[in-house]
Amino acid sequence: MNARLALLAAVDPGVTESEVFRLALQHAVAELGALGGAIHLRGPMSALRLVSSTGLPPALTRPWEIIDQEGPTAPARALHQGSGVWVPVRSSSAGQVPAWPGTGLAAVPVSGGDRSIGTITVLMGDQGEPTPEQWKFLLDLATWTEERMRQAPPPSRPFHPELSGNRDRLRQALKEVSVGSWDWDIRGGELIWDEAALELYGTRPEDYTARVENWMACVHPDDLAPTLDAVDRAIREHGVFEAEYRVRRLDGTYGWTQARARATYDEHGEPLRMIGVGWESDESRTARDALSRALRHMSDGFLAVDDEWRITFANLEAERTLGLSEEELFGRLLWELPSARDVPGLEDRCRKAAAEEKPVGFDARMGDTGRRYHLRVVPGPDGVTLYITDVTEKRRHEEERRASERSAAQRAARIAELTAALAKATTSQDVVAAVARRVLPPFAATGLLVQAIEGDRLYNVGADGYPDDFLTAVDGRPRVPGDPSWDVVESGLPMFLSSVEEYGARYPDLIGRPARAGKQAWAFLPLTASGKTFGVCVVAFDRARRLTDEERTLLTTISALVAQALERARLYDAEHTRSRELQRSLLPRALPEVPACTAAARYLPAGQGMDVGGDWYDIIPLSGGQVALVVGDVMGHGLPEAATMGRLRTALHTLADLELPPDEIMSHLNDLVAGMGEESYVTCLYALYDSTTQICSIAGAGHPPPAVVHPDGTVHFPELSADPPLGAGEPPFETVELKVPEGSLLVLYTDGLVESSKRELDEGMADLARLLRTAYRTESGGEADLEELCDTLTEGLLPAEHPTADDAALLVARLHALTGDKIASWPLPEDPRAAGQARRHVREQLRTWGLEDLTPTTELLASELVGNVVRHAKGPVSLRLLHGAELICEVFDGSLTMPRIRRATDTDEGGRGLQLVTALTQRWGTRYTPTGKCIWTEQSLNTSGARPELPDEALELMFPDAADFTGDLDSLPFGDDD
Repeated sequence: MNARLALLAAVDPGVTESEVFRLALQHAVAELGALGGAIHLRGPMSALRLVSSTGLPPALTRPWEIIDQEGPTAPARALHQGSGVWVPVRSSSAGQVPAWPGTGLAAVPVSGGDRSIGTITVLMGDQGEPTPEQWKFLLDLATWTEERMRQAPPPSRPFHPELSGNRDRLRQALKEVSVGSWDWDIRGGELIWDEAALELYGTRPEDYTARVENWMACVHPDDLAPTLDAVDRAIREHGVFEAEYRVRRLDGTYGWTQARARATYDEHGEPLRMIGVGWESDESRTARDALSRALRHMSDGFLAVDDEWRITFANLEAERTLGLSEEELFGRLLWELPSARDVPGLEDRCRKAAAEEKPVGFDARMGDTGRRYHLRVVPGPDGVTLYITDVTEKRRHEEERRASERSAAQRAARIAELTAALAKATTSQDVVAAVARRVLPPFAATGLLVQAIEGDRLYNVGADGYPDDFLTAVDGRPRVPGDPSWDVVESGLPMFLSSVEEYGARYPDLIGRPARAGKQAWAFLPLTASGKTFGVCVVAFDRARRLTDEERTLLTTISALVAQALERARLYDAEHTRSRELQRSLLPRALPEVPACTAAARYLPAGQGMDVGGDWYDIIPLSGGQVALVVGDVMGHGLPEAATMGRLRTALHTLADLELPPDEIMSHLNDLVAGMGEESYVTCLYALYDSTTQICSIAGAGHPPPAVVHPDGTVHFPELSADPPLGAGEPPFETVELKVPEGSLLVLYTDGLVESSKRELDEGMADLARLLRTAYRTESGGEADLEELCDTLTEGLLPAEHPTADDAALLVARLHALTGDKIASWPLPEDPRAAGQARRHVREQLRTWGLEDLTPTTELLASELVGNVVRHAKGPVSLRLLHGAELICEVFDGSLTMPRIRRATDTDEGGRGLQLVTALTQRWGTRYTPTGKCIWTEQSLNTSGARPELPDEALELMFPDAADFTGDLDSLPFGDDD
């Protein structure tokens, strides 16, 4: 049904005709986009009276107040043809001043029974003639207007004060009333009024045209239709015309008049004239007459019974309801009526009400009509009155309203539940899960498929109730015509297919798809947000089903909610992906493999919506068998915290590469955080492990202490000084040194692993120690795999079913010592002989270790490093070789001056030594020691097995004139003497 007609259907019966006309015109003009409209009612002879208009100025409506039924105007033609007519403006306004605007007039008749009683006309704008749908709307609107006119209440009669029954006084009152007479030529239309009638009907002599149109123009619009009907009925039935109606006086107000007349007829029974009288009735009727008339014609049935329960009065509605005339009812006992006998307990209730002198009401069914009535028994001083109201439609409407209210409440509850679930949904999968849980069961649906557009393809976002092979087949469907999902996306309108046959008839090329999906009915719903359709939601059923209009409306409403939630979730998914990528880029992609330790690590983001945090871990390989293990925590979650973490991690790598002591590194980080100009709260723990001494030096800033697990399984937490977080304290930071046995575990973590709103830090550390003691060894007694140990710790401390509000980092390292047989060191003299001694020590030690292939290169490196120390530094001087994963050569001295590489020219005598070192090693560097500095080099142990030749570029760098070199370094003039 058209929405406007549905709205008009809700108008209560019984509104006045003027209100009916106003509503009809208002909705006609709005629905058609017209400029204005008017309603005419048919009068006697060939006149049409304008009773209502909207949007039209008086200059246009004045000539249309009374128009000829037989004329060429749009209302007259619609009335004459009995159907809608379209009259272009040029045709309809010929000769009229001012001219009609717009394109034309559309008019439809208003019919009552077997004849037309009026018309509805609208003035169309630039859009031209109404469409077929608009014509249908106008005709339906005319039908509604006629129905509401029939249901309109009769004109409210004036209240007349009670006159005494003295007939003389009544005659005296009538003498004081001015009575006008009139004579109407029914065939010719001439209407003759005397002077009293002119005054009665508010017409000046100069305005009087002796036409029936004069009378129609002065009658109140609400009273015109019933009065005309009374005239027509009196003429047809050869009866007396009697009516009471309002007319417009000369001052513009309306007053009540009463008219009485009778028609005359020719020998063929055709009406000739109607002669009658009229008089003012504002003060001419008694209150008793008014009450009797009201009771007689009231819409409810009314019975009056005396003290003996015999009927003394019955109105027309009571006669119709009981199926008996007033004569048949008068004097009969109420209980003897056939209809009354069908009402259980009527006599008892009536007698009880009379005895208690209290009204009582109840519903009952009377007769076999199936209709329902409400009976109200009201006791009075002279008997009892019984009101009978047909409440069949009312009770039906009440039931429908209650059912509608229950349905609306259920619908609102479903939408509220879905809205709440969607509000909590963060990711696209959360949205799909909420829809599957909240939408499918109430509709008895068994399948859900949500797809979104990426490029020119539809990709699955989530699904429920579909086989995997079907989902694979429909994932990534290109934009092609003849596909229901793409059709819905293109149109932006929902589509409902109630059966496989309907699906196949519409999409014959896809007839096999329902069988693969196992579904037999579908609702394809577009996902539209921010004015753009970006996907489709398909709700499917495993049996044929035709959804009701209410269900379709509800699903369409739900799809709008889903679209909003899914758009928000997709934004979150994209941000989440970017955040995770940033997080991965800021944390180590893989832990470096270093001889000093084997390690495993975990990063656990906080709960949903807080995936990016500031926790980090790191392993930094250093020289001399050392390794730095780091863990830190920037308080908070989000991109700023992650960016701060990245800056600190980069700075820490730079400081660690300088091989500064842990306390100095903490001091530099503290200055960096303090200089950021941000309210950053950062904790950090830096552990430096030396595999040659098995000493672990630890410095921290506001961070929980590490857990140390000894080979026997004992766990303890070193006592660190209570240094404040970075940026909040002042140097110096304290360093704690621990002797760590071979194979011990060093476990570094952030507070998010052990502390939460439900667990104190000490309690969490105790839980960590308990898990380490039980999981340190396997059941067979072997060392636990570090990856499995990390999983055990995270699952035990942060179970998946309990999301946390803080992220956590965990680093577990098994420490390895470099044993004494892999370490060799010698003191050297502070004179030129030191280089030769260094070469001899290198040859002998590498022969012991079976590394003769590395002897030439290592001798050359040792000679260069020791020679530089002797020339440019001060003692004491020493040499150390470390045989680990690489061969490390270290030269110590007491100077703090660091060498630096430079580009030497062809004429320079020096400056090529560090270039030589760079060419011969994997990497080299320097570091400060408590007594000075150390210059170190690293060489790979992987050789081809043959004795390598010294690189030509290395010899040319150090010995430009060494063309006759035989391979014996001692034969070259180093400037030293063994």
